[in-house]
Amino acid sequence: MNDTIKTLMNNLEKRKIKTKYFATKEEAKKEVLNETDLYTTIGIGGSMTIKEMNLYEELVNKEKKVIWHWLVEPEKRYEVGKLASNAEVYLTSTNALTEKGDLVNIDGVGNRVSSMFYGPKKVIVICGVNKICSDLITAMDRIKREACPPNAKRLGLNVPCGITGNCNDCLSNERMCNVTVIINHKPMSVDLHVYIVGETLGY
Repeated sequence: MNDTIKTLMNNLEKRKIKTKYFATKEEAKKEVLNETDLYTTIGIGGSMTIKEMNLYEELVNKEKKVIWHWLVEPEKRYEVGKLASNAEVYLTSTNALTEKGDLVNIDGVGNRVSSMFYGPKKVIVICGVNKICSDLITAMDRIKREACPPNAKRLGLNVPCGITGNCNDCLSNERMCNVTVIINHKPMSVDLHVYIVGETLGY
């Protein structure tokens, strides 16, 4: 763990956000499974990080009720997203994490970002070191360059960034940059945890 991560973790704790560091995603996965052991329902937000860690499969194997809108037909995603928002524990990642401890996210629908601060009893945010940014400006720049374009391409959206790889602040009907949320401090009603992983994870 380098000095930047130590400072970041200290800043998160000052903001009443519980934080832990793991050298590998396997170590982080083990902790998530341990942390969720006493809970029955687990919601998952749209997250390549969670997918890459194979957490869904591990939780199902432990006979948890796992709610993830990515795994249902498009017409059911809205309702499933609402159910995930009311789960006991919510798992997701963040698009960017500043050294001061701000969690910065951009969403298309808003279910993922809203569930990070309202609904679930406990929220665990898993963040690879690739998402750590110096400040809010570099965090937004990172999201526009490294998160939104690959996500748009993955989803097959008809938006400029999915083709060019660059944000054009478009007004497309399929625009995915619709809701921007910055968590500056632990929300009052949520037990918020941030797990920092010393690997590249997600977008």
